[in-house]
Amino acid sequence: MKKVTVFTKNNCMQCKMTKKFLTAHNIAFEEKNINTNPEYVDYLKNQGFHAVPVVEINGEDSIAGFRPDALKQLAV
Repeated sequence: MKKVTVFTKNNCMQCKMTKKFLTAHNIAFEEKNINTNPEYVDYLKNQGFHAVPVVEINGEDSIAGFRPDALKQLAV
């Protein structure tokens, strides 16, 4: 099973939509909030990201932003 991690922040509409999509498609994920854990900001910047949400899938490319087209691939 793929390990899915979603980096989010408070009051982020794209983050909420991403989490809602994953939940609706029964895709288990771990949420890491950059407001409650600011150390994730440096991690994301080192990965080349400057905005959330970022969806990490172990062994695959990360998904930046709300991308239902890419997220659907996780449901298969």
